[in-house]
Amino acid sequence: MTGCAKRCKQGLVKFAFTLHKLVTGTLIKDKADDDLEMTIVCHRPEGLDQLEAQTNFSKRELQVLYRGFKNECPSGVVNEETFKQIYSQFFPHGDASTYAHYLFNAFDTGHTGSIKFEDFVTALSILLRGSVTEKLQWTFNLYDINRDGYINKEEMTDIVRAIYDMMGKYTYPVLKTDAPKQHVDAFFQKMDKNRDGVVTLDEFIFSCQEDENIMRSLQLFENVI
Repeated sequence: MTGCAKRCKQGLVKFAFTLHKLVTGTLIKDKADDDLEMTIVCHRPEGLDQLEAQTNFSKRELQVLYRGFKNECPSGVVNEETFKQIYSQFFPHGDASTYAHYLFNAFDTGHTGSIKFEDFVTALSILLRGSVTEKLQWTFNLYDINRDGYINKEEMTDIVRAIYDMMGKYTYPVLKTDAPKQHVDAFFQKMDKNRDGVVTLDEFIFSCQEDENIMRSLQLFENVI
C-alpha cells in the first residue's frame, strides 16, 4: 500500500471515529484539546457565522467539524461510496450498505449525489440538538424513500430491514426472521389514522408524540445514526 493510500485509509478511519463521537454525543475535550484545536484550525470556512446562526453548534464546534471534514474530504464533498465505507466500520458484524444508502440520501438534501459540509452539519444539528418535531420531520424524510410526501408500508419495511441487517447476526436478543415485518405492522397500525394505506407527516408526528413506545423505538433508530 502506498503512503498516499495509507494516509487516505487512516483519514477515513479518523473521520469515521469523529463522526461516531459527534453523533453519539461523546465529543468531550479538555482544555488542552481545545487549545490544540484553536492552534491547528487556522482556516475558517466561508459562511461560518451563517452556519452558526442556522445550526445549534458553536463556532468552535463548527471549526472542529470543518477540520475533520476538510482533512478527510479535501474536495469538500463526500460521495456515497466513501460514506458507506465510513459508516460500515461501526457495524462489522452486519451489512450497513443499504442503510447507509438511505441515510446518505437523507443527508443529500440537494439531490446532488454528494454531501457538502453544510449538509453534514445541518443534519447533525437536527439529530443531536433539534426539537422533537425537527427530529421527527428528519426521520419522516428518511423513511419517505421516494420523497413523495408520504410513507407507505413498503418504504418503512425497506428502512427497518436495512437497520436489522446493519445490526447483524450478533444482535441480542437474537431477532426473529419476521421481526422487521412485525415492527412495521405495529407502527403502521398506529400511524395510519385514516387507513388510506399511507402515512402523512402530520400523522407520523402525531402518532409518535402520543405513543411512548414509538418514541422509544424512534430513539433507538436515531442512536444508530
